Order: sequence, then structure tokens, then C-alpha cells
Amino acid sequence: MDIDRRGVWFALAAYGLWGIAPVYFKFLGFADPTEVVAHRVVWSVVLLAVVITLRGGWRTVRALTAPQLGWLAVSGLLISGNWVLFVWAVFNDRMLDASLGYFINPLLNVVLGVMFFREWLRPAQRVALALAAIGVANEVVAVGVVPWVGLVLALSFGLYGLVRKRLAVGSAVGLGMETTLVLPLAAGYLLTAASAGEGSLARGDPAQLALLAAAGPVTVLPLVCFAAAAVRLPLSVLGFFQYIAPSAMFLLAVFVYGEPFRPSQLVTFGCIWAALVIFSWEALYHQRRLHRQLAGGKA
Repeated sequence: MDIDRRGVWFALAAYGLWGIAPVYFKFLGFADPTEVVAHRVVWSVVLLAVVITLRGGWRTVRALTAPQLGWLAVSGLLISGNWVLFVWAVFNDRMLDASLGYFINPLLNVVLGVMFFREWLRPAQRVALALAAIGVANEVVAVGVVPWVGLVLALSFGLYGLVRKRLAVGSAVGLGMETTLVLPLAAGYLLTAASAGEGSLARGDPAQLALLAAAGPVTVLPLVCFAAAAVRLPLSVLGFFQYIAPSAMFLLAVFVYGEPFRPSQLVTFGCIWAALVIFSWEALYHQRRLHRQLAGGKA
């Protein structure tokens, strides 16, 4: 199987940018997480309008049906909620919890596939899910607290992916319409805060406003890189890159921002990492086996 090198570089850029995004958000501690996400929505709408125009995607936008727009509104609320919790986690030194959520996400996607698409779990997938469950249970037993930040991040992003999969709308057009549909909420929040003399629009200096406006490129640039990678790489290859982002978050949390890493968390993350190794190996093995079967059928 030939691998497009440009696709690899685009995938590395996309997941690498997502992985170091917390560094940017750490600079926004002067704002409320909801305000940060509101700015993220507003400036993403602006940039995505440019991207859609350059790609000639407005015909696709005009072809969207009322039910599709309704589901895009749902996915827009899901991703916005995911963003708010993620920014809150970064602001409150819970980046380790966030990385746990994004490590769990691929495994949760398998569960959602079983629940909503009647997909069957292969034996190795069952082992991987059991290991992940043991990791989460260890955190509950060792600390006495459910790791809700990671679980909610994984669930919200998993449900977001589920809705988007059913819609089958392109990444730029999909995110563009999602953010446009939640734009009234975001703009309303910012204007209400400004009219009350609160928020960065009322009290922020130009440097702070520039930092908030940068949320647009921070959101759109990795999306564009991901879209470029997705058309050049098989999904089985692209899937291996998805662990770059949570791995980068984990390293930033422990070695840059000094978040405490308890011995019990080593067991939790160890179970999750072992589950991901099994899950990834099984996916690659299954893909290669399917490829050989198809090649044999053609022969």
C-alpha cells in the first residue's frame, strides 16, 4: 500500500496543531471559557466562509436540506459544549483529564458504532474495551471520583462524530454551517457581556482581543490540514495519527505545566494505552486481511 507523503505531513500538521493548542489557550486565562468559545465561533465563521469560497463550496451549502441543517445545529451545540469544557480543563489545570478523554474517544466510537450502526465487536476489540473499562474503574476506586472531564469530552466528541457521520457533509462546509448556526448564541453572549461592561470586548486591550481573534485560525488551520490528509490517506493509516494530539497534551500537562501525575493514574493511563495498542493493531490487521481478500477476489 503506497502512502502519500503529503498526506502524512498534512496529518502530522493537523494532529500536531490540535495537540499543542492548549499552549495557546493557556494565554487566554484573562477570559471566561464561554467567552473564549464564543470568540472561537465568531472568528471561525469568518475564516470558514473564506475557505468555503476558495473551495467553491457554496453550492453544497445551498443544497443542504432543512433536516440536515437541524442536525448540523445539534452537532454545532455538541462541539461548542466540547470546546467549552476543554478550555475550562486547560484553565483549571485539568489537561491530563482532557488527554484521557481524547485517548478514550476512539474506543468510545467503537461502542457508538455497535449501538447505532449495529456493528459487531471483534474479539480483540472486546479485550481493548475491557482494558479501557478497567482503567476508568481504577480511577474511580483509587481516587473515589469518576473522571468526568475525560468521559464527558469523549462522549460529546463521540456523539458529535456520530451526527456528522450520519450527515456525510464535508469538513469545511459542515463546521462552517455548525458555527454559523450557533453564531447567534455566541454573538448574543458577547454583546450581552459587553453591554453590561463585562468581557474582553468591554474591558480588554487590543492585545487580548487579538489573542481571542486568533481562535479562528487555531480552529480552522488544523481542520484544513486534516481535510487535505483525509483525501490522501486511507482511514486505516489516518487513524494512527489521532493519538498524537492526546499524547502531546499529556506531555504538556506533566512536563511543561507540572500537573500532578499520581501513581494510580499510571495504572489508568497504562490500561488505556494498552487498549489503544490492541485496538490499533487489530484495526491494521483487519484492514490488511480485507485488502488481501479483495486482491485475491480480483485475481
